Amino acid sequence: MNTADLGLPVDVPSTALFTDQYELTMLRAALKAGTAGRRSVFEVFTRRLPDGRRYGVVAGTGRVLDAVENFRFDADVLSFLREKDIVDEQTLDWLAQYRFSGDIWGYPEGEVYFPGSPIMRVEGTFGECVLLETVILSILNHDSAIAAAASRMSSAAGDRPLIEMGARRTHELAAVAAARSAYVGGFATTSDLAAGFRYNIPTVGTSAHAFTLLHDRERDAFRAQVDALGRDTTLLVDTYDVAEAVRTAVEVAGPELGAVRIDSGDLLLVAHRVRQQLDELGATRTKIVVTSDLDEYAIASLAAAPVDAYGVGTQLVTGSGHPTASMVYKLVARESGGAGDGVPLVPVAKKSSGGKTSIGGRKWAARRLDADGHAEAEVIGTGPVPADLADRQLLVELVKGGEVVAREPLDAARDRHAAARAGLPLSATQLSRGEPVIPTEYAHEGSGN
Repeated sequence: MNTADLGLPVDVPSTALFTDQYELTMLRAALKAGTAGRRSVFEVFTRRLPDGRRYGVVAGTGRVLDAVENFRFDADVLSFLREKDIVDEQTLDWLAQYRFSGDIWGYPEGEVYFPGSPIMRVEGTFGECVLLETVILSILNHDSAIAAAASRMSSAAGDRPLIEMGARRTHELAAVAAARSAYVGGFATTSDLAAGFRYNIPTVGTSAHAFTLLHDRERDAFRAQVDALGRDTTLLVDTYDVAEAVRTAVEVAGPELGAVRIDSGDLLLVAHRVRQQLDELGATRTKIVVTSDLDEYAIASLAAAPVDAYGVGTQLVTGSGHPTASMVYKLVARESGGAGDGVPLVPVAKKSSGGKTSIGGRKWAARRLDADGHAEAEVIGTGPVPADLADRQLLVELVKGGEVVAREPLDAARDRHAAARAGLPLSATQLSRGEPVIPTEYAHEGSGN
């Protein structure tokens, strides 16, 4: 099963080499030692949120499911591993038959998370789980960072729509993933056609300064665009003189002009002047779109400006200063010895100083609500789930016995995020520096809380 099952036109290629070499060398050693078949539990979590962030956003889950399904070692990949002497023949034979047959649980895409949240739990044999570490982290770290930035921007924008337009500011494939994550985080459209083609995200776009500069007169450029795209188009008005361009735009398109775009200058001041001028010219329904290196702080500063939409590029696709979510993938439980269904799992954890400690054990997570129905704590535990939290559990089954069971349309993740953010305390949307908006509490087995 892949993206085509949702009516999407592009399949994901083999992801088998989207990994680090030590995953394969660990597998090689574990096969030789006879421990590769031990049942194991790995968890994805982050120890802390980026400085100043109040919550994180889970994004990339759907891409992880595609990556797991397409984690296959074909003949060319196996030949490469053999030629480079990365693994031995025993390991190559094992890889040739690789199909993930375990279970994956996780926070559903679009959900919010906090330090320690078991965002994804991967269960199976050590051999089949350890190979997925890098590709899972690569996807979740990137996509969640972009979605978190997008969420902050969409919160700052309020009801005004946001346009994702950062494709030229990042790797061409990362741009597609970024547009997807931005949509989950609340953006309305993207300028990236590959994202529209692959994920059915609405696409927009009209013209750049080059189009105006191509023509002998700005009026000629506006006329050409209106003739081709209609009066409802968006005309870029800051190539030369903004006031003159606005006047010309309305003369060419009439009061039915769809929008004007401002891409430079003091956006707050210019937007007010342009709105006044448009109204005086009778173009009272013509909208104003602003671009120009916006981030959540710039968007918030324009809340009182007569702006109808924002276009965001560089700051979005770089996570607005935090391009990774700093998630890790750690072994938290394994069979105590041997291999078999009757062998119990024992918690395991790395002992470390410097803030890199981990907590062993297969975990559950639930969100406790206050009397008003808002989140007040992220509760994480091992063992039985307390009765009062049983209906507030966060992890859902994503893969069962190697089969994806939770693929969903991207709009479902987008809607889920809007609901999850709305369920947080109001301070979650503040842009000032602060701690996570709710605390993380640990309820260890037998604690009764």
